[in-house]
Amino acid sequence: MEIDYTDIVKNIKVFGIEDSIKASKYPMLIDTTKTNSDITNTVIKLAQAEKGSGHDQFLTGIVVQFDLKFTIKAWTEMERYNFINFVSSQSTVHRITKFDLDKAYVPYVDKRIIDIIKEKVKEYNENPSSEKYLELLYSNPCGMQLTAKLTTNYRQLKTIYTQRKYHKLPEWRLFCEFIEHLPYSKEFITGVDA
Repeated sequence: MEIDYTDIVKNIKVFGIEDSIKASKYPMLIDTTKTNSDITNTVIKLAQAEKGSGHDQFLTGIVVQFDLKFTIKAWTEMERYNFINFVSSQSTVHRITKFDLDKAYVPYVDKRIIDIIKEKVKEYNENPSSEKYLELLYSNPCGMQLTAKLTTNYRQLKTIYTQRKYHKLPEWRLFCEFIEHLPYSKEFITGVDA
């Protein structure tokens, strides 16, 4: 099954590129009104500085918002990044009995497990109880896809790209493909040799 990053990332918006490029030049200026948004070799060198060195700080001003559809497994891993803000997300707690389960799971989820979840949804809907609801929630496989609106920045995406571009989960590799298509990604995030 062939999918590309546009199947999991939608509604992409990038803010602050020009202002952040201008700000990257502040350390060497006396008069900050005399800066521009030209991408110079120094700007690229700052962007490609080693993660954690602080020289790439201006990348935090380039803000990215998008909708991302990830599996529960990948969401668990996404939560390790400190500068990814979840604006809002779908909720299994609120909607597990309403999802179209034939479309909610990635192809790697065993069909028999999906059938069990459907059975548990049916049992709950016919005779609701807290016990049945919790059994349904905790039985749900981590291959279910949920969508969230996220806000982050180029500096965090630089870290994610480095750590996840060869990840075992295909959705991480697709997410890194999305990063590669952002404006000035090669210069600011992935590096010249990416």
